[in-house]
Amino acid sequence: MLRFKSLGSGSSGNATLVEATQGIHTTRLLIDCGLRLRDLEVRLQEAGTAMAELDAIFITHEHGDHIGCARSLLKRHPIPIWMSQGSWLAIRDPHWQALEPWIRIARDSTTLEIHNLQLTPFTVPHDAREPLQLRCSNGDRQLGVVTDLGHVTTHVVQALQNSHALVLETNHDPELLERSNYPHFLKQRVEGDWGHLANEASAYLLRRISHAQLTRVVAAHLSERNNTPELAQRCLSDALGCNPDDIEVATPNTGTPWFTV
Repeated sequence: MLRFKSLGSGSSGNATLVEATQGIHTTRLLIDCGLRLRDLEVRLQEAGTAMAELDAIFITHEHGDHIGCARSLLKRHPIPIWMSQGSWLAIRDPHWQALEPWIRIARDSTTLEIHNLQLTPFTVPHDAREPLQLRCSNGDRQLGVVTDLGHVTTHVVQALQNSHALVLETNHDPELLERSNYPHFLKQRVEGDWGHLANEASAYLLRRISHAQLTRVVAAHLSERNNTPELAQRCLSDALGCNPDDIEVATPNTGTPWFTV
């Protein structure tokens, strides 16, 4: 069985828990740990697990809302932590030196085996050093996680083909962004090719990868100022031809329930 749960998603912090169970063994992966350490600990407990039970952590990129408490977590619980070479170079400083033995380097399109889980990272256009998003599989079912990218590339579309479930960034509505009190430079960054996906761009990606067995879509990384759950749900449901209520929304404070892929 493959299942996942967002522990929180938004500009204030992102973390997603993925579990693959085969027989009596469960593999637990944390994708990003952009929450405060205490909040992450509490939300893991609410999800029925603990930090010490994690088998690995995957960091998509070095921005604070994704890497967050990684160093503090690693000091308490030595766990292999995967990231790109670029992300490691971006964060590497004397504070990380003692933790370097636990760093593992992930590469675009190179599948990693972590017990019951197969992870295939893929590069995305985003204003970080070498950002990677992720496809997770238990050998039978496929989960795509793509939360930070400025535009849809052919590589991203190919990486997410045949997904049975998808956590997809729907960051902003262009009209709300334009009317917001964000400074001009920040608006340009968000809507640029290396920023974040607008609702319609997310819907475009969804149309490119939609198929009959894609049964769960979660809208993620919504801007609290420049988007609403209703707008994101409407765009994605139009792309899938389903009811807006069929699109789940990951929130900053509670994430989502558990979903089986």
